[in-house]
Amino acid sequence: MVEVEEFTIAMPEGEIVEPMMQIPSELPVLPLRDIVIYPFMIVPLFVSRDRSIRAVEEALKDNRLILLVSQRDVNKEEPERKDLYDVGTVAVIMRMLKLPDGRIRILIQGLSRCEVNSVETGGEFVTAGITPIQEPLVEDGSLEVEALMRNVRGSMERAASLGKNISPEVLAIIANLDDAGRLADLSGSNLELRVEDAQSVLDIHDPVPRLRRVNELLNKEIDILTVQQEINSQARSDIDRSQREYFLRQQLKAIQGELGEGNELSEELEQYRTKILEAKMPESAEEEALRQLKKLERMHPDAAETATMRNWLDVMVDLPWSVASIDNLDLIKAEEILDEDHFGLDRVKERMIEALAVRKLRDKPKGSILCLVGPPGVGKTSLGRSVARALNRQFVRLSLGGLHDEAEIRGHRRTYIGAMPGRLLQAIQQAGTNNPLIMLDEIDKVGADFRGDPSSALLEVLDPEQNFAFRDNYLGVTFDLSNVMFMTTANVLETIQPALRDRMEIINLSGYTEEEKIEIARRHLVPKQIEENGLRKKDIKFDKKALARIVSEYTREAGLRHLEREIGKICRKAARKKAEQNGGFQPIKVTAENVPDFLRVPRVFNDTALEKDEIGTVTGLAWTAVGGDILFIEALKTKGKGKLQLTGQLGEVMQESAQAAFSYAKARASELGIDPDAFDNFDIHIHLPEGAIPKDGPSAGIGMATALVSVLSQRAVRKDVAMTGEITLRGNVLPIGGVKEKLLAARRAKLKTVIMPAKNKRDLTDLPQEVMDDLAFIFVDNVREVFDAALKPSVPAQNSKKPVAKTARK
Repeated sequence: MVEVEEFTIAMPEGEIVEPMMQIPSELPVLPLRDIVIYPFMIVPLFVSRDRSIRAVEEALKDNRLILLVSQRDVNKEEPERKDLYDVGTVAVIMRMLKLPDGRIRILIQGLSRCEVNSVETGGEFVTAGITPIQEPLVEDGSLEVEALMRNVRGSMERAASLGKNISPEVLAIIANLDDAGRLADLSGSNLELRVEDAQSVLDIHDPVPRLRRVNELLNKEIDILTVQQEINSQARSDIDRSQREYFLRQQLKAIQGELGEGNELSEELEQYRTKILEAKMPESAEEEALRQLKKLERMHPDAAETATMRNWLDVMVDLPWSVASIDNLDLIKAEEILDEDHFGLDRVKERMIEALAVRKLRDKPKGSILCLVGPPGVGKTSLGRSVARALNRQFVRLSLGGLHDEAEIRGHRRTYIGAMPGRLLQAIQQAGTNNPLIMLDEIDKVGADFRGDPSSALLEVLDPEQNFAFRDNYLGVTFDLSNVMFMTTANVLETIQPALRDRMEIINLSGYTEEEKIEIARRHLVPKQIEENGLRKKDIKFDKKALARIVSEYTREAGLRHLEREIGKICRKAARKKAEQNGGFQPIKVTAENVPDFLRVPRVFNDTALEKDEIGTVTGLAWTAVGGDILFIEALKTKGKGKLQLTGQLGEVMQESAQAAFSYAKARASELGIDPDAFDNFDIHIHLPEGAIPKDGPSAGIGMATALVSVLSQRAVRKDVAMTGEITLRGNVLPIGGVKEKLLAARRAKLKTVIMPAKNKRDLTDLPQEVMDDLAFIFVDNVREVFDAALKPSVPAQNSKKPVAKTARK
């Protein structure tokens, strides 16, 4: 890096030594940033880049000559030929000093302009082939040249009078210079020009056009200085007007001092007034704040309302009325951040990139509110944090679980003791910007009681057509929430108020597949737990098969929280072992075989497919709050009078599904190969194991019907087939929900075929490819199709005179 002191010294003409030496055709190059060096300038430079230091050392070994060329891009650390200008300055190194931090300081003097013919960047330092530029002679006695020189001298004096930082010594040298070229270079070097403008002066070989260019830049600088002086004059008049108010306030302070009142209140009021004006509130809010401030001025300091008024003013001046963060509109970078923080979740990422693209094309889009719905631990809240990071916005999380008081959203009225603004404005105040990303967590767990309905209050907050004028009861003025990006999370949709749900775009986050969990653990959970437990990456290594065993045998969840706890447990044991061995610690490799050494016996027993085809036993699929699961439906017939008995803690919906299946089988007994007398001579018992767990839902209808028909017709059910779907009395199969979770459960149980409603075929588009590859799907519209696919043909009886049949005839 080349750094230049804040001032550039142009030495008097008498002190510049013009070396009489031959300039070679090839010289080491010192690239410059933020400065252009002209011939005859003497300038101190700090050099810190390694290649630049070697170039200086090479020059000192030879003839002390070096080529100074300015960079087009100041941020380029290793400039190539295209990054350097075509004209530079040959300079001689007058002094060199090595600094303790490794940098060197050199004092250089420019000698001559030169053209850069070629640049070689492959060596230890940059070298360039150059051609020195001989300036053409200026015609003696030219009126144009004399006029230009007088204009430049006069303009430099005028710029100095307007406040330009030009030393009197430089002005004296300019007044006595007769060389047009040197006058142009010296004037240009003291104007603090941008690199592009300064280089344009260096590029001109002929002194007369160069002087003309400097004259143009001088006139432009004088125009800027003139406007700047006018602005300062106007500001000074405003200051004079405010001085009068200042003197009056000083007199008021003196009067208060005579009355025995301290100056603390006046100083505090003045601070409030300054903060109100600096906050750049909307006009109505600023008027209200100043009105309340005047009311505070008239109050006695010991009045009870004074503290309330001060608290209100503190909130008003602390709110970021005009402070906003700049959105990151780089779609590629935003996508990289989302991919870095989360594996999978492509639909959510795609939706966020779309929202960012709209924001890039339109300044203030009215986007929808995203509601991320899914079981615990699938990354809903952390996804919001990643979105905020991708957008370069502040992230604030508000937990709405168990919220009952509407004032938590709208704020308390100032008449109440302990009143405060609502949690939304507190979040914005905490973020420090008026456009943060606010994550409203657990929106499905908002309550309602005699204190109001927070869900109804959220209707205004989450409506882009209304929230630009959100009125908090505590503030009493409107605050613009349209710049805030809201995201919400929920575990279920049923408990969200319908009107509130209508304002949000629902994005379902289902559970992860086993492969996704392993990949997330490898990328995120393992490195996180290694760091949190004081280990280094080389201290412990998790084999991929070990992670697979932890996922399958020690966790049973749709998300990742339990998996992270198990990985953390292993890391803690490794940390203890390392702390006890004091230097003799050997790295630990966690494999599938030694996982029980860390986590003991497996705690999860996953249900698997049946080992053989059985009569009356059907494999169903169920949705739970922690993902999908398989569910065995068992049916048995016993001697009786045709009663239907249901056990297993079935809910009302499942009981009605069983009744519908029973009625359907009874009505179509002959078509299904069932003895009609069986309904009069046998009772049917349907049971769902794990009776301690309540079960309910509409998707077990075809499973119960298949179990009934199987036990009554004595046809075995295929062991590798699972099914889900609701049934009607006419035998139609209705669509169901939770398809992805149920299919993940079927794959986990190593089932091969899944029977599901034909209308649910569209739900397969979001399934991972590995699930599609491992499962075969049978789509049905009628329950007869289910029986044909799931039931094996009946086997003729060996003995037609069964004891059961005789008993039935009796």
